[in-house]
Amino acid sequence: MASLATAAFACPDYTIWGDKYTFSGDELYSPKSLSVVAGGQNSLTKCGIRAQNYRGALPGYTTSSPDFSITVQGISGYSIEFRVRSECDSVLLVNTAARNWYFDDDDLGAGDAKIRLTRPAGDGIFDVWVGTYDGSSCDARLIIETF
Repeated sequence: MASLATAAFACPDYTIWGDKYTFSGDELYSPKSLSVVAGGQNSLTKCGIRAQNYRGALPGYTTSSPDFSITVQGISGYSIEFRVRSECDSVLLVNTAARNWYFDDDDLGAGDAKIRLTRPAGDGIFDVWVGTYDGSSCDARLIIETF
């Protein structure tokens, strides 16, 4: 009998905690900036994540655990934006408190990513991964702001 080996791929896992932060919607009206190393070893294309705002397989690479687990309270009435400023071609993956996935590659321009949720489902945890398009790594900043 022939034995078939299958490769196991690690993927982003929102059940693991990232660096924890807590903000209110009011506090985020002034942007907050968090330092991070963008990148990771997991190919999003192989993970089968279906983002609410993106069609098809997600390009890019992230870590398994989120870079950040951000609790936001008092979000009602606000839009929330996550954006990345980096030294490389970044990608951004967000899992909301409602367990919805959102993805972006270059909406901020210059290879940087941005996701704006105009009607977040409510207070809770936003897990955020700051990855890269090609699997490299670089210094980056995640900026969070409400509107």
